[in-house]
Amino acid sequence: MRRALLAALLLASCSQTPAPTPQPRYYLGEPYRAGGLWSYPREEFGLDESGIAAILPPRAGLTANGEAADPQGMLAAHRTLQLPAIVTVTNLDNGRSLRLRVHDRGPDMAGRIIGVSRRAATLLGASGPFRARIVLDGQASRGAIDGLAGQSVLPIQTAPVGRVDRESLAPPPGARGGTGPAATPSRAAAESARVAREPERLPEQVMQGYANPGRIWLEAGQFFRRDLAQAQAARIGGQAEPFGPGGRQQQWRVRAGPYGSIAEADAALARALAGGQPDLRLAVE
Repeated sequence: MRRALLAALLLASCSQTPAPTPQPRYYLGEPYRAGGLWSYPREEFGLDESGIAAILPPRAGLTANGEAADPQGMLAAHRTLQLPAIVTVTNLDNGRSLRLRVHDRGPDMAGRIIGVSRRAATLLGASGPFRARIVLDGQASRGAIDGLAGQSVLPIQTAPVGRVDRESLAPPPGARGGTGPAATPSRAAAESARVAREPERLPEQVMQGYANPGRIWLEAGQFFRRDLAQAQAARIGGQAEPFGPGGRQQQWRVRAGPYGSIAEADAALARALAGGQPDLRLAVE
């Protein structure tokens, strides 16, 4: 009996897979399909959008950009932003705001613009999906990316030197002389200097503002032709509205609503998805 127990313990210890080592890096990725909609990742440092936020389910392992998943951290997932990124997420239902580090892709559910960790949701006063505004901090996001592996590195080349008569002079008294001309950094050297570093842990600092829930709309694309916009509006049971400059640059946006609750908006989104509409989002204004 004792030998069998020792053998079982040994087998269990051998079967355990060691936790992957975090390797934070810059990540963008290719277009992908999730929740019935396509997402197209792109660099964006001036993001300011409002929509529906989700609470991320707890999970272990590594995120899309190689960081450790942590449901207790001030962390978030976004479908298209460059990773990592620093954003301020405001719960429009109660006015609470938090700075979060975006380091993963998601949420998978259609109609959600961002997913926040369990701890962040608690601090934001949310127990389920909520109306949210996301504002990206461009300077902080560039700082979070700077030096990470995965960034493209442009080769550094010296400017051409023409025919110049010159001579080497001895350094002035007290100066430290070099051993020769400075070496030009190569692409390989510059790339090897980009090493994974410990991600910044943002503090649990809640800012309180004014509640501004806004109204929820189902948006289904923008058009330069009114007839095309009206045809799209008919497919989702919405309307085509002019926006932007008039004249030849006049554009038309298609949307349905507004909806009084997230559940109503989700139902309208589900109907549009079932009808085969490809370009859909839930927006708050």
